[in-house]
Amino acid sequence: QVQLVESGGGLVQAGGSLRLSCAASGSAFSINVMGWYRQAPGKQRELVASFTSAGRTNYGDSVKGRFTISRDNAKNTVYLQMNSLKPEDTAVYYCKGERFGNIYWGQGTQVTVSS
Repeated sequence: QVQLVESGGGLVQAGGSLRLSCAASGSAFSINVMGWYRQAPGKQRELVASFTSAGRTNYGDSVKGRFTISRDNAKNTVYLQMNSLKPEDTAVYYCKGERFGNIYWGQGTQVTVSS
């Protein structure tokens, strides 16, 4: 069974930092982790950061300049470095993967930013 597992969420004060991890496991085939999304209560899931087909990065307008997505191919893990966090960043963060045209989501990790 293909699995994506997020970790690194928690409670942080405004202006602080967190680093999220997304690890792919449970399959002999590699999963292409596309990026990070988040969903706050009562809101739609939105793009946070992603890799383009050219291997570059793309960010949602609200996080541009504050968040950085990166990957460690040897560990099959994708990271999201979040700096200068704001209360509006509070949400469940999900990583998104693709394999053979199928989309996979992790279980999510909660990020709460206090004011």
